[in-house]
Amino acid sequence: MVFDMTENLLTVEKIERYLLITSKAREKASSITKNIDDENKLSIMLKMCDDYASDARHFLRSGNLIDAFGAINYAHAWIDAAVKIGLLDGHDDDTLFTLP
Repeated sequence: MVFDMTENLLTVEKIERYLLITSKAREKASSITKNIDDENKLSIMLKMCDDYASDARHFLRSGNLIDAFGAINYAHAWIDAAVKIGLLDGHDDDTLFTLP
């Protein structure tokens, strides 16, 4: 068995690509909340997304690729979760989101 080790390398370019994907997902998803309670929950989830994305950019600038990678994956997970539980509409984009 032969492994392509370049796919397993954590690089600045890879993290920047994930930052872009998360940014696209954040822009594409739209609120489909039905009441103020759901709006408040979504607001918390989107703030968590934004905070983790900010952390990822900070870690990237600091040269800490491992924590940057972890943070951007957490950021995207918050958006993905909001789509999955029906607070955001992912507009049938199964590339950016895990659809319900």
